[in-house]
Amino acid sequence: MLVGAGRALGLPRSSTYRLLSLLVEQRFVIYLSEGRRYGLGVGVFELGSAYLRQGGLERFGRPLIAALVERTGETCHLGILDGRDVLYLVEEEPARADALVTGVGVRLPAHLTASGRCLLAHTPPDRVTAVYGRSGALSRRTDRGPRSVPGLRARFHVERRQGYSVEDGEVTEGFASVAVVARNHLQQPEAAVAVTFRSERYDEPARSRLVEEARDVAAELTRRLGGRPRGA
Repeated sequence: MLVGAGRALGLPRSSTYRLLSLLVEQRFVIYLSEGRRYGLGVGVFELGSAYLRQGGLERFGRPLIAALVERTGETCHLGILDGRDVLYLVEEEPARADALVTGVGVRLPAHLTASGRCLLAHTPPDRVTAVYGRSGALSRRTDRGPRSVPGLRARFHVERRQGYSVEDGEVTEGFASVAVVARNHLQQPEAAVAVTFRSERYDEPARSRLVEEARDVAAELTRRLGGRPRGA
């Protein structure tokens, strides 16, 4: 089928097989020796699953994030983990928004962001080790933030216990964020709901109210993804 597609496109036979070899290496195509044919590989399934997952998250999450902006008056996000990065799928802003480095499609080091850490804190330790190793220094944007992998793991312990993550000045001086994890139908961390604000505007009680707002949204998103909110 795939070789026939090469003929239909007018590709030379050598070019077709060279492209197929590359696709096999990337697991998008598999060679079926018994029929001397090529078929679609697991990479296509993974890519399609990721697309559907993100599309569903955006569809379910965007109205919830927009409502969170209305209640808090601050910029709010929906982000997922992608390797060592947090990738922002949704960002909604109030009418008068501060200029931030975040935005839809923007990636930031997960260990520096509240969104990334709340997802990492609830990721199985062996998966975190596969991405970060057991030791080593970590990049920083300011003079704040975890300096090493052991230091990052220590933050996970605190943030799991308190049920949310917070960063203050680790991404941008003068700005802070709080984030809460939303889970999928397997009770695995799927996305982070976050609120970003100027640090000087909020004392601890006011930040706690933002956490509760984010927690309510994360719980509703968890329900929409087929999961069960903690404590439900």
